[in-house]
Amino acid sequence: MYLGVDIGSSSSKAVIINQAGVVCGEGIVNIGTGSKGPLQSVEMALFHASIERDEIKKCVVTGYGRLMYQGADKQITEISCHAKGVKFLWPKASTIIDIGGQDAKVIRVSINGIVENFVMNEKCAAGTGRFLEVMARVLDCDINELSGLAAKGKAGVIISNTCTVFAESEVISQLASGKKIEDVALGAHKSIAQRIAGLCSRIGIADAVVMTGGVALNHNVVTAIEKEIKHPIIRLEDPQAMGALGAAIFAREMDEGIS
Repeated sequence: MYLGVDIGSSSSKAVIINQAGVVCGEGIVNIGTGSKGPLQSVEMALFHASIERDEIKKCVVTGYGRLMYQGADKQITEISCHAKGVKFLWPKASTIIDIGGQDAKVIRVSINGIVENFVMNEKCAAGTGRFLEVMARVLDCDINELSGLAAKGKAGVIISNTCTVFAESEVISQLASGKKIEDVALGAHKSIAQRIAGLCSRIGIADAVVMTGGVALNHNVVTAIEKEIKHPIIRLEDPQAMGALGAAIFAREMDEGIS
C-alpha cells in the first residue's frame, strides 16, 4: 500500500492506493496545516482501507504544509502531484486549473505528463477558495449554497477590487444599496473566473482542460470559468484529492524505482 498526503492551507487530504493503482482509502478533513488535520486525514484513509500505518510501504507528502509533516519518505511539490494525479485519471489532460484555499494555479502538462509550465496567484486570496468563504460569510449563507445562489442571479454585480479585504467592503456596500444577494454571488463567481482567465492567458490553454481543488465542487464557478476561457472544463471525481492521489502514485513509483 502507498500513501499520499496533501496538506493545504484550509484542508488536508490523504489517499491510499495499492500496487495496481486502485484507491483503497481516502480521507479529506477541512483542517489544514498547523493542526491535527493531516493526521486525521491519514487516519481516515487508513480506516477506509482497513489497514494499519505499518502496512504502508512508501509515503509522499505534498502541499502548502508538506515541510511540517513528519514520517514521509519524500516531499514533492503540489504542482507535480496534481499533474501526476490528473494524468493518471485523464491521460489526455493538457491544462490543469487548480484553485485551492489560498492560491490558484494553471499548469500546462505534456502528453507524457511532464510539467511544461505553470503560473500561480499566491500573493492575494482573490480568486481562491478563501475569497468564496468571505463572500459566503457576507451573504450569510453556507459556502456550499453559493453555487445554487449564483445560479439564480440574472445580472452579476461587478466586483472591481482585486483584494479580498476591499472586495468584502465593496460587497457590503452593494448589498446596502439594494443589490440582490444572488446577483452578488454571481458577481463573485465571475470575479474568480476573470482572475483565472488572466492566469490562463499568461500560460496559454491547450485541450483538454481539467479543474482540481475544492472550488471545482462549485458548479457555477466552473461554468463561469468555462465562459471566460472559452473552453469546456473536465471535472474529475474527488477534485480535492488530486494532489494526494498524485503523491500516492509517486510513492508507488519510488518503491518501483521509477522516481
